[in-house]
Amino acid sequence: MQSFWRSLRLNAAAYSSLTNNERRVSAMPTLWPFGNEQKEIEDIIIRGARTAATLEQITQLEIGDWRASDKRKWMDIGERYYRNKTDILERKRTAIGASGAKEIVGNLSNNKLANAFLRKLVDQKVGYLLGKPLSIQTAKKQYADALDEVFTESMYRQLQSTGKEAINKGIAWWFVYYDEAGTLSFRKMRSQEIVPLWADEAHTILDAVIRDYEVIVYEGLQRKTVRKIEWWDKNGVRRYVADGTGLTPDVEAGAISPHVTVKAGDKEQGMNWERVPFIAWKYNEEEQPLVEIIKSLVDDYDRNKSDNSNNLEDLPDSIYVVRNYGGTNASEFRKNIATYRTAFVEAEGGVDTIGLQINTEAYKVHMEQSRKDIYEFGRGVDTQGVDIGSAPSGVALRFLYSDLDMDASMIETEFQASLEQLRWFIDTHLYNTTGVDYSGEDVEFIYNRDMPIDEAAIISAIKDSVGILSDETLIAQHPWVRDLLAELKRIKKQKKAELTQYPGMGEDNPPDGDDAE
Repeated sequence: MQSFWRSLRLNAAAYSSLTNNERRVSAMPTLWPFGNEQKEIEDIIIRGARTAATLEQITQLEIGDWRASDKRKWMDIGERYYRNKTDILERKRTAIGASGAKEIVGNLSNNKLANAFLRKLVDQKVGYLLGKPLSIQTAKKQYADALDEVFTESMYRQLQSTGKEAINKGIAWWFVYYDEAGTLSFRKMRSQEIVPLWADEAHTILDAVIRDYEVIVYEGLQRKTVRKIEWWDKNGVRRYVADGTGLTPDVEAGAISPHVTVKAGDKEQGMNWERVPFIAWKYNEEEQPLVEIIKSLVDDYDRNKSDNSNNLEDLPDSIYVVRNYGGTNASEFRKNIATYRTAFVEAEGGVDTIGLQINTEAYKVHMEQSRKDIYEFGRGVDTQGVDIGSAPSGVALRFLYSDLDMDASMIETEFQASLEQLRWFIDTHLYNTTGVDYSGEDVEFIYNRDMPIDEAAIISAIKDSVGILSDETLIAQHPWVRDLLAELKRIKKQKKAELTQYPGMGEDNPPDGDDAE
């Protein structure tokens, strides 16, 4: 509903800028109702056009909501935790002071043990699903060659980086553009900079994209940070500079520009894609980052491990019981106990010590369960917690990787949708540059998951399937094959060489006697 009213406001603003003749044409939509109902809708649009917010005002409202949103905060947290900058690093040791309030104390151990669980889980998922290049299969060779020119090594590297961004922040973004050489390119954007305006609740179609980012500029010898805003839709891009009081058109960068500028001789022509030139890559349907699911578990693990380390350091400095030395009040007594681990009592003189008792068994049980929970809900593989033997079977490996494989399947579903969006831009580019339309071709993007496998069992199963399945299918399943098309070419070349060595042994020339009567 929110995106509907947003679209209505934008359409109303556009409607108010039309001439009378243009309004008469635009007021005759094919699928709208006729008669009184149509008149009521037109009246609503006209009234809305008079009171609708400007594009700059809408942009400011959307950016303000985005900067204050929990979704953006979780993106910052995900980025920070992936770099192992967890909350434990900000912890300070405190004790109850003379006033009864907590005070920071400096003489107690304050170990801050940050455990990089998030980094391991993210890298594990990315390495498992995106560690190997995709296998791209299509029937038309020219199309396959054109796709190979796009999906280069640097493209696969960017795809891995996109996987990290999506898992850490819930969603990642690519910007579609042409570089200075005129090559179709895709740039990974920082997720915190992108404010998507969706046309549907499923978040599959973009109405527009707002980009909010900062750049460093120099005014003389002074370094200055300038905040810039861009509004991207199907009609082009509008650029602004945020000056603290509002948005000012960015004349220097081009206040209003098309998506692409095509240069033919001395003339330049602006052109726009039929879609907003941004592609979303989602970790899951909810766009929820991994850190939001496991942060409390990671914090608990860090805190208890750090507390245990503190106790081990403080253990030699036991609590001292001093007899026959008074003069302290209750608040000083509490502070002395917490800070100096010293108790002052009045009786016959003397000093005793009370050692710290650490319940190691309870600590061990709690930490083991916390670690299991992190990998359970983070859907990863804990390589420390499972003994699968020196030669694990395929069944044991599949069971060990079941959670990771399930999460990878969900990521793959979302990324397949993104690849379809990516393919639309590639097909459009190929049509514009070559005149060939490949949009009707079937293309299959196959993710080659990187999981330890029982190679002997797979090769044996392939041998048993000869004559039942096609050679291409069997070769594609072989664990040693990385590029199916390249392997098929090598096999064809090898067979051709063998036929050259033994003339008369081809398919059309059977050995003597085979066809003789």
